[in-house]
Amino acid sequence: MQLVSGPWDADQVTRWLEGARIPVRLSVLAPRGPLVVSLWYHFDGDAIWCATRSGSGVVAHVRSDARVGIEVAPDLPPYRGVRGTGRAEVVPERGADTLELLLDRYLDAVNEPLADQLRRNADDEVALRIGSLTLTSWDFSPRMQPQEPAAVLPDLG
Repeated sequence: MQLVSGPWDADQVTRWLEGARIPVRLSVLAPRGPLVVSLWYHFDGDAIWCATRSGSGVVAHVRSDARVGIEVAPDLPPYRGVRGTGRAEVVPERGADTLELLLDRYLDAVNEPLADQLRRNADDEVALRIGSLTLTSWDFSPRMQPQEPAAVLPDLG
């Protein structure tokens, strides 16, 4: 991991990536242009790991062009997070193990039915390893107050 700019040092960036239980926004290069997807992730101190279905478009795009962009940031103020670039590779043999790590990280007991459903399809999961990370951080929290979700999200009824 190479940190190129921002208010956070490498330890703070690592703590953010390890501690934030929000999806990574992953930008891949599709034939028609950039495509952004949100995926659960695990940071191992060196690379970001995700799991997805083996037949997904993301897998095809990564196999065609390994260059990716990432962002780990909440949608609610105060705005802060980590973004950057890296290179992704598909690691089929780590799919089920990575999925299990992600289920433990993101789902609690109330979501066990979803976890069970995802486990039933674990044989079709592949891991995405995003390495060669070049990252920047930003943090507006010293000058921006938190807002309640109702203040920034529409009610869709």
